Amino acid sequence: MNVLLGGFVIFATFVTLCNASCSFIPNERFPGDSTRECTDLKGNKHPINSKWQTDNCERCTCYETEIICCTLIATPVGYDKKNCQRIFKKEDCKYIVVEKKNPKKTCPIDQWIL
Repeated sequence: MNVLLGGFVIFATFVTLCNASCSFIPNERFPGDSTRECTDLKGNKHPINSKWQTDNCERCTCYETEIICCTLIATPVGYDKKNCQRIFKKEDCKYIVVEKKNPKKTCPIDQWIL
């Protein structure tokens, strides 16, 4: 019973974290519309089943009924916040954590959140 409960807690946590990092945009379709594409929030058109990366570090997929965009950014939370600082590198869509006194030296990270 404890194993089942523990598995459920892990699953529920995983689903919550995944859902929190994605957004859903309805693909508006009109009667008689045979268009096989999605229009993103910037007005760009994408074929059904295509994938792309946005300037906001999201990975998007166009489906028949919606566009789903999920963040690619993992945020470090398990590091020495007193002696280290996180820096976002937009060109790589990722954070690095470096020492405050010596920014050329990285700090160990033991926990990330998506």
